[in-house]
Parts: sequence; structure tokens; C-alpha cells
Amino acid sequence: MTPTRRALLGSVLAAQAATGGCVQAIGERPLRGADSHPVGYPTVEAVAYFGRRISEQTNGRLRLANYAGGQLGEEKDTLEITIFGGLDFNRVNLALLNPLESLTLVPSLPFLFRSTEHMRRALDGAPGQALLESLQPHGLIGLAFYDSGERSFYNTRRPIRTPADMRGLKLRVQTSDLYVALVQALGANPIPMSYGEVFQGLVQKVVDGAENNWPSFQDSRHYEVARYYSLTRHVMAPEVLVASSRTWSRLSQPDRDLIRQAASDSVPFMRRLWEDREAQARRLVEAAGVEVIEDIDRTAFETAMRPVWDRFVTSQRQSDLVAAIRALT
Repeated sequence: MTPTRRALLGSVLAAQAATGGCVQAIGERPLRGADSHPVGYPTVEAVAYFGRRISEQTNGRLRLANYAGGQLGEEKDTLEITIFGGLDFNRVNLALLNPLESLTLVPSLPFLFRSTEHMRRALDGAPGQALLESLQPHGLIGLAFYDSGERSFYNTRRPIRTPADMRGLKLRVQTSDLYVALVQALGANPIPMSYGEVFQGLVQKVVDGAENNWPSFQDSRHYEVARYYSLTRHVMAPEVLVASSRTWSRLSQPDRDLIRQAASDSVPFMRRLWEDREAQARRLVEAAGVEVIEDIDRTAFETAMRPVWDRFVTSQRQSDLVAAIRALT
């Protein structure tokens, strides 16, 4: 039987009680991971690749059981379990880490990254390393960043080329102060709504549009209703693979090194899968007759974001990270 969140926590607590508070040694059980995305999704496949690399490098002494598709609960729940030590690894959206570590908000700033290539250079370099290291005081070991796509606006009413085109549109946003402020600064009306309600909301005109990446736009069937997809590419925030600090403290240094290398090896693997999935989604959407708008006035959008940056970049550490990312060519 697939373990539930309750069963998993129960098994950990029972094991600790039976051993006087000690936990099983690394290798006596599979390492446990979680991902809310379904099997076949690029991040899930990347974590599976990560697990295979660990097993290969240790001749099966270390092995990973990764529970995909939200089997162990929502990401906010599995993140808590990971910090507690009930999970060894977790792939989570970076936004969930914002309340824990303010530095993790920086990659979500609108129009921070000029392109996917710029985003990847930043995350593969010193800025990304600083972000990963910032998680350690919070019970997590940052291992690697995975792509989460370029988010763009889509709607049922008209093409969007400038901020002026967004005035008055009712746009679904995530329940996030940053996303609400972003949409408001562009003159539209943010409507926080669960992702599963968006399709019906578009059909019933509760909302005029939303924003997301190519695969999500296609998988959700939102393209069947929202016939204008404007490539604003306003946010390119990544997802992150983390380990529990409690697990990490019980690993030998050689095992830590090979796990870090396996995580690093999984990044280009994930990116290839993501690029293929993104291209496939775009082909399907364009074949369905959706109008794709590429001639975006990026300068006008960036100018509109200045008050948003002023509101959310509140510390010198955040400012320094922004400057380091912007300085990359």
C-alpha cells in the first residue's frame, strides 16, 4: 500500500520510539522523496534519474523511493515533513520557501531574468549557490534548481503587447502578495483562485485570463477558452531539490559528495525533458489556432515593475543578489 502522509510520519515516530529516539541508519531503508507533480513530469523524471545515479554510485547501498503525484500531501505539508526529517528529499516550488528565507523571493521578481539562458547562468553560478546555502539555517540542504518555465499572460479578450493592454482585465493569480502586486501594477484586477477552478472561471467569465507556462497552459486546456497567449515571460522562478538537514547530518562526507554530484547531473537531464515538453505544448496550442503574441514592449513592462521591486526587495542581502543576477551577461 502506498504510504500516506499520516502513515509515513507514524512510521518515523514508531521507529524512533522503538530505538530510544534513534533512527534507522542510512541504507537500512530506502531514502524517501516527494514531488507533487505526476509521474512523467520533467521534475519527477529528473528526481528518478537522481535516484538512479545515487544507486549506481553506491552499488545499491543507497536507493531512493520517490512518491510523486502528491501521494504524501500538498507541497507545504511535505516541506514540513522534510524539515522534521520524515522525508529525506523533496522537490518543491521556490515560492513555498519565501516565508522561511527572504532571499528565495528574489528569483520570483517579475522581469528579473532576461531569458531562460540568463536564468540558468544565474542559478548555475554564484547567485544560485548563495540561494542554496541560504536554506541551511532552516533545516534544508539545497541541492539543485529545476526549470519551472517562462510564465506569460493569456486571456479571452485581446492581445497583450503593453501594460496598457492589461487595464481592466480580471486575471487569476496565485495566492501570493507578489503576484497580486504584479498584476495590480500593470493595471489589471488580480483574482486569487485555486488552479483547478480556472478553466470554469474562464468559461463563465469570472476571470478574463491567467498566467502560466506553455505546458500548464496546454495541459489545463485553458487554451481552448483563452485564445490570446502573450509571451511576456514575466516570471521564471525555478523549483528546487532539497534534502533534510537531519538526513544530511547522518551521511558520510563521501556520500554527501556523490549525492551533490547526482543532483547536479540531474539538472541537464531535466532541462532536456522540459524543453521537449515545452516545444510539444507550443505546437499543440498553435495548431489549435491560439494567437501567440511575441512583439512585447518589455521596457514598458519593466518600468511598471519598479514599485513592485521597491516593495519586495527590503534587505541589503536581497539587493546584493539582485545586482549579482542583473550583472550577468
